[in-house]
Amino acid sequence: MKKVVVIGPESTGKSTLSEMLAMRFHTVWTPEYARGYIEHLERPYEKDDLLKIAEGQLALEQQQLAKATDVLICDTDLYVIKVWSEHKYGDCDNRILAMIAQQQCDLYLLTNIDLPWEHDPQREHPEPEMRSYFYNVYRDIVVQSGIPFVDISGSYTQREAIAATAVDKLLRG
Repeated sequence: MKKVVVIGPESTGKSTLSEMLAMRFHTVWTPEYARGYIEHLERPYEKDDLLKIAEGQLALEQQQLAKATDVLICDTDLYVIKVWSEHKYGDCDNRILAMIAQQQCDLYLLTNIDLPWEHDPQREHPEPEMRSYFYNVYRDIVVQSGIPFVDISGSYTQREAIAATAVDKLLRG
């Protein structure tokens, strides 16, 4: 079983791309657990919530893994929680870092910021300079991970084509 993670800044089409790829490869995708978690909170999220979100993300991945065919498509991974924790709170819980050290991935699809910003109540940084900053943070992460990655940019159609080619290549091995 291969695992592909779609990673990148807010409002770069990660969920859309994840869903498209799952349909194209007749498999399932793991949505971003944080979205549902934060949506049901009756308060702003806090640093302590990030550990619960990380645990929830891993549990959701395990559930979806049991349903996947040859590949599991994941809308983000725990690096996203690390990035947000360090940006918003200045550090990241060691338990989350330990979980990150255990996570496995076969391919990262890094979504670029060339799509227009779409407002969403959970999104925090619409500023072009912040979108660029976070793109570079995620790029550094995937480069330093040593895991193969493909930069995904262009229209939704172009993104799907680039990503599908990369996933197909991964599966053909």
